[in-house]
Amino acid sequence: MADIIYRYNHQVYFNITNKCPCRCTFCIRNNADAVGEADTLWFEKEPSLEEILNAVRAFDFSGCQEVVFCGYGEPTMELEKMLAVCSYLREHYPFRIRLNTNGLSDLIHGRSTAEEICQAVDSISISLNMPDAKSYTEVVRPAYGEKSFDAMLQFAKDCRKYLEDVRFSVVDIIGQENVEKCRKLSESIGVPLRVRVYSD
Repeated sequence: MADIIYRYNHQVYFNITNKCPCRCTFCIRNNADAVGEADTLWFEKEPSLEEILNAVRAFDFSGCQEVVFCGYGEPTMELEKMLAVCSYLREHYPFRIRLNTNGLSDLIHGRSTAEEICQAVDSISISLNMPDAKSYTEVVRPAYGEKSFDAMLQFAKDCRKYLEDVRFSVVDIIGQENVEKCRKLSESIGVPLRVRVYSD
């Protein structure tokens, strides 16, 4: 079994699925089988809810103040499992819960998902990646085509209705010009932007 929970850069991450509707050109999973203290993040078989909860019970969370749903897949692909795990964490642990997402949950599930997600987590980081639909589609290569960009923006707007700590993220390898365009777009929507340093 691949690592369901792992530490990376002093944080604890939850890897609950390998499924993702995107094939980002810079995705870290293109470069290695794992990151941080994980041995491998690739599942031979997707983990069940009980396997995820067993991993939670067995993990040493010493010093942990926040857990992050972010592994070698898009967490909202397994939305029901993610929400169930969040509920369990709320009952048994004091730390904050963050979701790192591509923001395409509404397209994945064919309905608005922001409210239920925001009720389950404390913060959300949405991968903006590029400042317009055309360049976004070229870099992210989403299964849903160019409509993914507007869907991602709408998801961010919806999340801001229910949760204060919502932000966009971009990776610095997209270039300074695109970063600044992303910053202006983020400001126009009212969602803060975090620029991440790319690490391969």
